[in-house]
Amino acid sequence: MKPTTILQELKQAAEQLGMEVRTEKGNFRGGRCTVAGTPVIMLNKRHMPEVRLRILADALRDAPLDTIYLKPSVRDALEEAWEQLETPPEATHAR
Repeated sequence: MKPTTILQELKQAAEQLGMEVRTEKGNFRGGRCTVAGTPVIMLNKRHMPEVRLRILADALRDAPLDTIYLKPSVRDALEEAWEQLETPPEATHAR
């Protein structure tokens, strides 16, 4: 499944969980925050879809994802993104 498709599925999942997902241009990394009591996930439109996917996955890490349906391929991509987030950068480079 393409990263853009997975990204769209995860955005819908976040919205089902009561989180607003906003994609905007700017000089920011992105992530989860609270605006006027509403959880918001900010994604930077200038980032590649793979980067936005990792940021969205990180923001959903503590969400009750077991309460909603996710396609198996989307759940696999989410778990893979979590694994990448836990791997130190130096472990991914060969020396």
